Amino acid sequence: MTADAPAPLNAGEPTGLGGCGASVTLVEGGTFCLSNRLGDIAPGLPHGLFYRDARVISRWELLVDGKPADSLSVLSPEAFAARFVLRRPPQAGIADSTLLVVRERLVAEGMHETVTLENMGREPTAVTLELHVDADFVDLFAVKEGRAGHTRAEVTVTDGELLLHDRAERMRGLSVSSTVEPVVLPGTLVWRVVVPPGELWQTEIIAQPTVGNQRVQSENYGISAPGRKIEAWRDSATDVRADDPVLAQVLRRTESDLGALQIHDEHGDGRPFVAAGAPWFMTLFGRDSLLTAWMALPLEVDLAVGTLQQLAELQGRRVDPLTEEEPGRIMHEMRRGPASGQVLGGNIYYGTADATPLFVMLLNEAHRWGADREAVEALLPAADAALRWLRDYGDRDGDGFVEYRRATDRGLINQGWKDSFDGINDASGHLPEAPLALCEVQGYTYAAVLARAELAEAFDEVRVAAKLRDKAAEMKQNFAEKFWLPERGWYAVALDRDKRRVTALTSNVAHCLWAGIATDEHAEQIVRRLGGPEMDSGFGLRTLGSDMGAYNPMSYHNGSIWPHDTALAVAGLLRYEHVPGAVELATRLASGLLDAAAAFGGRLPELFCGFPRSRFAAPVPYPTSCSPQAWASAAPMLLVRSFLGLEPNVPERTLGVRPRLPASWGTVTLSALRLGGVTVDVQAKGDEVAEVRLPDEWKLIAE
Repeated sequence: MTADAPAPLNAGEPTGLGGCGASVTLVEGGTFCLSNRLGDIAPGLPHGLFYRDARVISRWELLVDGKPADSLSVLSPEAFAARFVLRRPPQAGIADSTLLVVRERLVAEGMHETVTLENMGREPTAVTLELHVDADFVDLFAVKEGRAGHTRAEVTVTDGELLLHDRAERMRGLSVSSTVEPVVLPGTLVWRVVVPPGELWQTEIIAQPTVGNQRVQSENYGISAPGRKIEAWRDSATDVRADDPVLAQVLRRTESDLGALQIHDEHGDGRPFVAAGAPWFMTLFGRDSLLTAWMALPLEVDLAVGTLQQLAELQGRRVDPLTEEEPGRIMHEMRRGPASGQVLGGNIYYGTADATPLFVMLLNEAHRWGADREAVEALLPAADAALRWLRDYGDRDGDGFVEYRRATDRGLINQGWKDSFDGINDASGHLPEAPLALCEVQGYTYAAVLARAELAEAFDEVRVAAKLRDKAAEMKQNFAEKFWLPERGWYAVALDRDKRRVTALTSNVAHCLWAGIATDEHAEQIVRRLGGPEMDSGFGLRTLGSDMGAYNPMSYHNGSIWPHDTALAVAGLLRYEHVPGAVELATRLASGLLDAAAAFGGRLPELFCGFPRSRFAAPVPYPTSCSPQAWASAAPMLLVRSFLGLEPNVPERTLGVRPRLPASWGTVTLSALRLGGVTVDVQAKGDEVAEVRLPDEWKLIAE
């Protein structure tokens, strides 16, 4: 394999972004920008402006009088916008600077940057600004893995504009222009200005990607387009408020980030779905997008419907070992970059075991939350195809459990949510042999069968529903017999090739609580195990117990903390709230996670290190963690929903509210919660429902 060849899918660790806090990430739909705290995109780092999974800007450096400016502050009120507050470096022998430099950046389908110079001195100041620009148009995967090389774009100058084109594929390009015309040199824009005392000088710089020699619509480069999008999202989304200032801050960031991570289908009717996360996963992911849409249901159901429709259109139709497509299988990820065919074997890769049952689960949940009945009915064939995949392809040996094994050496070795090569191991740290049947995948499959049974009842398929419920009961019994480790008090994380139990204590078992496959007797012992210091770090639930052989608090999946994972554990614990200690542990985990969110400025990252809180008073960042990341952003909404005990059933016109809110949260209010064609308001504090506004024909279930 050459140095620039793509590694097997997901085999390459993300390269470092330049140190903790050194990078600023802006995201809007499928476009994102990574820069340093000056706003610069420097060569040699995995920074850049990325559009359609290719880096369209690999250098964007602003020099003031030949030097980088000094950073004062970075403000990012929305996920798609930032203000870099800088100063010109003081002259030699002078302590202070008199020139303020502000770069206001907005990312849409390209980048719009306003540069403002403000003279704080008492005499006019002469300034030379230089903006150095380059592009390499390399694939996102190459940048992610640090093998982008040093390819330069073909650069031309015309009519005060800088034009860059991909040497390998001239269909990709970039234009750079400015409202104050610069001197344009190949790769550089230069302004020489004089700023009077107390006055401002300003220029707007627009970087527009071109595809097929056509520029992206310039309308998207004003402040208005992303702003209108986020305001439309806020207008349609439920208003969620809390007395607790930390929770309130986190929920505001959740709303903003989920709005920015939305992508609208450009080939269909503009339906929304959510990208997995910035910087490396700004695309549709099966598992991530489904779980995010589930968590975000209290905000909006349309996101779930759009995600389901998009995934149904891409559902497997044939057997293809290279992409691991199989009939009925829900895809893992989609890419549009120039090297996606080399990495994935095509634009779509299907190697995941859990997205398919999660699809069926979400379809039923969306129906309960008020998704359009006709839209749900139109997706039932896709749900049935998914169940057939679970039976015919997922259960490859007919033992009743869903297993995975990659089809070629380019596929993912592990195909559950812990999809790193060493993410599944036993108590001693040894890696098991595939095929592997993960405990949480069995839980999801059980829940999917019950979900389809409920949908069958809703659409007058009584016999089908009864048959499915019988099947689910059998699955639950078989799971208890094969996965339970009585000598340890938890479920095996998996069954290996020889049907031996893989014995590590992992957060995966908490997903079994969330899915409802655990018996009460088993749940009681699991609560005790998850509540011990081996799993509870003080900032959330560890992915692997600290007394397990593979434990490493700085690992990706073997001891780290993933906010979505902890949120699912909390939801699972509250599902078993009747089990001793479950509510108390859920409260402790949620409180620790929100404390971590506060330390990260209100935005939960994809993951962070699993060191105990007693050792480090603040959570330790994981250096290549995505932020914002969809299911981490959505995790606080799942916490709120779970502690409210919020269970709507629009077809039955009922709303379940059984609050178990932490005392520190105070009053939590949901206003204008859309459930089908109606809106409701809910307010609760502690264990009490303070107020609920329901239509007359609806019934409140508060017991």
